[in-house]
Amino acid sequence: MTAPDSGSGQGPTATVSPAQNPNRNPATSTPVTALLLAAAGAAVIIVTYVMVLKTQPATLGQDLGTTTLWVMAGYLAGAVLIAAGTLPLIPRSIFALMPVAIALNIVIGQIIGTLTPIPLYLDSLGTVIVGVLAGPAAGALTGVLSNVIWGVTINPTVIVFTAGGAFVGAAAGWAARLGAFRRFWTALIAGLVVGVPAGAVGAPVAAFVYGGGLGVGTGTVVATLQAAGLEMLQATTAQSLFSDTIDKALIFLLAFFVLRSLPKRIVGRYAFAWHSLSGAR
Repeated sequence: MTAPDSGSGQGPTATVSPAQNPNRNPATSTPVTALLLAAAGAAVIIVTYVMVLKTQPATLGQDLGTTTLWVMAGYLAGAVLIAAGTLPLIPRSIFALMPVAIALNIVIGQIIGTLTPIPLYLDSLGTVIVGVLAGPAAGALTGVLSNVIWGVTINPTVIVFTAGGAFVGAAAGWAARLGAFRRFWTALIAGLVVGVPAGAVGAPVAAFVYGGGLGVGTGTVVATLQAAGLEMLQATTAQSLFSDTIDKALIFLLAFFVLRSLPKRIVGRYAFAWHSLSGAR
């Protein structure tokens, strides 16, 4: 695996194949039970997401009443099932990094989304880093846990975006497997591509449940588009597609540089990172 030199910071210095990595995930095939559990968790989250859209609960995020509790219960149940399904597929070494990644998501997202006029989120940087280092399953689990923990502890409004968080984490792993993180410009393009479906998934929730953008910056963009004559859903969709494509492009680019700056001893723990570092330039 090609890994960055921890001393000079000048980039890759050695090549080690996944087969030579003693810390690689020993699983050679995906257990059927793991797939079924992960699929069941995804189904629960999707059903909860659809129910939120259909019922459009006006009190969600305002208090811990019945509405918020059943939405939380749905996402928590989905998260537990996804965790049970993905755990056998995730290298054990990634669990030490996952709490740091989740904290990074929450801190950056809370600051950028609620305290600044920037129409971005940047709340999935930790998720993408985990996806690049350990694969789609680890990325998806990090995305789910980030939104659930963030929603339960600080901001209940984010829990309805759990499906989007899981998608971004999984997409980062898929993009890494295709070699998107071997070069900065392919990482940027991958982020732009991922941002389109991510924005499309989040737009209906923001429009129907919350009446537009949730953050200071995103809400301003939605209000401006509405003043220009667009309907709520049209304005929110345009804002989401604009914000998410730029947001995910920046996050994927930042993840590329973070990956290059990590010490060799850390990157070497994750065999999946070989997809991003082998032949990097």
